[in-house]
Amino acid sequence: MKLDIFNHIFPRKFYERMLKVAPNGKDMHRRVREIPCIVDLGERLRIMDRFGEDYAQVICLGSPPIEVFGPPPLATDLARLANDGMAELVQKYPKRFPAFIASLPMNDPPGLLREARRAVKELGAVGVQVFSNVLGKPLTAPATLPLFDLMAKLDLPIWLHPARGADFPDYAGETKSHYEIWWTFGWPYETSVAMAHIVFQGLFDKYPDLKIITHHMGGMIPYFEGRVGPGWDQLGKRTSDVDYTKLLKKLKKRPLDYFRMFYADTALFGAWEATKCGLRFFGPEHVLFASDAPFDPEKGSMYTRTTIEIIDRLDLSPAERHAIYEGNARRLLKLA
Repeated sequence: MKLDIFNHIFPRKFYERMLKVAPNGKDMHRRVREIPCIVDLGERLRIMDRFGEDYAQVICLGSPPIEVFGPPPLATDLARLANDGMAELVQKYPKRFPAFIASLPMNDPPGLLREARRAVKELGAVGVQVFSNVLGKPLTAPATLPLFDLMAKLDLPIWLHPARGADFPDYAGETKSHYEIWWTFGWPYETSVAMAHIVFQGLFDKYPDLKIITHHMGGMIPYFEGRVGPGWDQLGKRTSDVDYTKLLKKLKKRPLDYFRMFYADTALFGAWEATKCGLRFFGPEHVLFASDAPFDPEKGSMYTRTTIEIIDRLDLSPAERHAIYEGNARRLLKLA
């Protein structure tokens, strides 16, 4: 079976409420509204049928993060609406959508914990999706840090999705990012920064079995192994106002070793060499099949097709290929 573990969808009721809340959404919000199968279930199923009966999707919301729509209770209500809608899809189409990933109102610290528990325990969510920052603050800020404790106790994964918009300039002297650099290079950077904060916060020392699935094969990390490895082995040598050498001594492992503890998906839009690089870094036991459907030029089929073609071409043993396609997902998500 091919279990695609990172795909985006908008349940109809959530979609209609989202449009009322933000009828003139721009950038990524504009982008997601231009893809029919992100909300048109008939079109979604027709596209999925092209890949056979053994192809299924784990579903979650698409960008933007729920918290950008407004403060609680609005964000909290939107999260509940989204999770209820995705749970209904799983119940109605279990062969096509065997599981869903919960969305959380990350700007509502007590509410996000309540919704995570409700989604998992009452609705059957197999984990939660978070974005790489919470309205410009790190995931490891005091307000949202308890989520890691909860997910460690639940022993379910956190899906890490990048988030950055055109309002994040590339240069200090500018007011916006040009040429969609905020997406092309900004998103892999966002993922990598969030991963670094998790590592240096010591979360893997505190929760050795913490499961975090990074989108797009861990962002920049595999390609920058030299900087993450020997480079960060010298943490503190480049800084004058903070003594980071104390932090380095406090960690139980090399920084590089913690980054290998993350999981990574194959959503690289058909990039052959990048897939090989990421697979070498994380290893087959920490890589999971994902296409990032439906955000491709064909509006739903291209990324799935090209990702499958790449995985089938990789020099893998049958056991390793099975692990990537479904074995690792079944283990992490606790699917039968």
